[in-house]
Amino acid sequence: MAAGGERFDASAAEATADAAAEASADAPFYVAATSGPSRRRLTIKHNDAFAVLDTNGDIDAAANGADGLYEGDTRFLSQLRLRIYDEEPLLLGYCVNDDSFNVDIDLANPDVRRDGRIVLSKDTLHIARTVFMQNSGLHTRIAVTNHGHQAVACELALHFDSDFSDLFEVRGRVRPRRGKRLRRLDGRARVLFAYEGLDGGVRETSLAFWPEPNSLHKSAATYALKLAPGRSATVVITAACRGPAEASPSTFVQRLIAARRARRNAIRELPAIETSNAALNETINRSLADFYMLLSDTEQGPYPHAGIPWFSATFGRDGLIAAMQMLWLDPRIARGVLKRLAHFQATTFDPAADAEPGKILHEMRSGEMAALREVPFGRYYGSVDSTPLFVMLAGEYAARTGDYGFVGEIWPSVERALRWIDEHGDCDGDGFVEYAGDRGQGLSNQGWKDSHDSIFHADGHLARGPIALVEVQGYVYAAKHHAAACARALGRASDAAALEACAERLRERFEAAFWDDELGTYVLALDGDKRPCRVRTSNAGHALFTGIADVSRARRTARTLLGPAFFSGWGVRTLAIGEARYNPMSYHNGSIWPHDNALIAAGLRRYAMGAELLPIFNGLTEAAARMDQRRLPELFCGFPRRRGQSPTLYPVACSPQAWASATIFQLLQSLLGLSFDPGAREIVLNDPQLPRSIARISVRNLRLGTARAGFTLAREDATARLIETSGDLAVRLNGSVAS
Repeated sequence: MAAGGERFDASAAEATADAAAEASADAPFYVAATSGPSRRRLTIKHNDAFAVLDTNGDIDAAANGADGLYEGDTRFLSQLRLRIYDEEPLLLGYCVNDDSFNVDIDLANPDVRRDGRIVLSKDTLHIARTVFMQNSGLHTRIAVTNHGHQAVACELALHFDSDFSDLFEVRGRVRPRRGKRLRRLDGRARVLFAYEGLDGGVRETSLAFWPEPNSLHKSAATYALKLAPGRSATVVITAACRGPAEASPSTFVQRLIAARRARRNAIRELPAIETSNAALNETINRSLADFYMLLSDTEQGPYPHAGIPWFSATFGRDGLIAAMQMLWLDPRIARGVLKRLAHFQATTFDPAADAEPGKILHEMRSGEMAALREVPFGRYYGSVDSTPLFVMLAGEYAARTGDYGFVGEIWPSVERALRWIDEHGDCDGDGFVEYAGDRGQGLSNQGWKDSHDSIFHADGHLARGPIALVEVQGYVYAAKHHAAACARALGRASDAAALEACAERLRERFEAAFWDDELGTYVLALDGDKRPCRVRTSNAGHALFTGIADVSRARRTARTLLGPAFFSGWGVRTLAIGEARYNPMSYHNGSIWPHDNALIAAGLRRYAMGAELLPIFNGLTEAAARMDQRRLPELFCGFPRRRGQSPTLYPVACSPQAWASATIFQLLQSLLGLSFDPGAREIVLNDPQLPRSIARISVRNLRLGTARAGFTLAREDATARLIETSGDLAVRLNGSVAS
């Protein structure tokens, strides 16, 4: 996960402390869920700013804690509510555009009563609301049209506020002290909010209105509209996190056009994917739009923020895995992720940030609480897997592109990461990479399942560190093999041989320590006493993804993961039914994570189990078809699939989320058996599998260097037809070149 698992400190002498700590909702970094929202929440983002609003287009933090306009882990706008005749408008419908860029909302007036009688019937006024983000600004246009047969005089009011809450306050942290809030009117059409933080920083929000309101106060703007039959009136509002806001109909349209053009240009050169399944096409398009919405431009290149609302920031693990998932589609993402993480690689020891030389970043925050170290996440390195995943991605990028020039540029960072793996990563010298738990105030569990209760023994007792996770050993194994291939290409033959030998020794130790024949899978972890955590978890599937697993044991693990204790019908659960801490509504102990399933499916493909991955593909794509906007969330509940029902949502899941958005693309790669051979100038399709829901799939504009090709694959005859080519590039299906 991105970050947010609770901190847990329990006495080894008192087992009951485990349960007491679990019951506490005051644990640091817990994402609170006091009540469910009355309406669905919609999210839009551009670069580092994002907004969470309801389906009416309102921002109302009083009704739901996540609502707001955010930048730099600060909420710059906590309220922007539209009222007509002091009443909440009726929702007719809403639409998040296909490119996930703007939201269009249709509203109507309710019945308006005065002195006990209706003076305006419902649905007389149509209110069209369009909202989008550009840079640090939230832009809203409200058009009110009178569809009645008589002239209407009405009052339209906009109520607004800015609390400048730090994101961790929004998530539930209580602060004993805060800075000073200020607000003032700036003329007749602008309001300014400011916050002088305890960190010495000044944060400002500017609100601008067009036309000038009939009445403007520090918390509300009011318009007195007079509309003849068939006539309309327009109001434009801009909220800016930086600099003075400006609002007018012409600038609204110009910004909308320019921003949408920039979004289209960002994805114009990407491969185009089309299938015979209309619902799947919608999922693909939404996932693509969401992923590129989550991208932020950084000094080092494009970087996918982990997820909205809680993790819209640079996260190491999330960025690395998302870049792997998208690698076949867009290698630029991997390049940006690698450059940024290399730039912020730790160079010194900092126990408060869990930093050690060579370690790769876990999380980077820029809010007031991070600056004051009220939370440790300013630059925080508390993940055990980001460092091997960094090396792994560097190797996979080279294998996909053949761009060893870039790998040479970041090679010093790769070498530092490898040294961390062998030295600080193996804190007890047993040959496995483990974590001892955070030494500051951060995360006590430091794998992707970073909840405090996610690593435990068969009887339910929490494991004590140092903890060696099953998936992390796989990441290290893959990292060393990838590093060996890169070293050989860079003329470092002796380094390559040493890395390969080290990887093979790890594989042998891994099989001896982690395999459990009775469970029919690999154990979750080894604790600090080297006792195995004999628990059936989805983590074992990552051993297949990385290739560390023995072939026969990989097949047994696959059967276990696809059995009824794990597979819900929608996907593979994080924890098998029957385990001590199984809960289908938990964050990590029985829920379903799309990205986790995508990695498992990739592992099945690696071990030539293409047909076995079809249930995962079918389950997740059918789940997406039943989700709002065809969008896979960060996770959903692990209840068994029930006929005629949709998946059960998890209440505080990020949506969209980078590696959930990228899931469909990794699944498609696994489905097609798609890989690249830069040396032979070939795109390779090995034993592709198309489920019954897909009769045909076409991929166009698939690039390798400056060359490109496209193909169509049909299920009925299992043939691939070349549909475009440019440059020296071929498509090979099961050993034969497509024509």
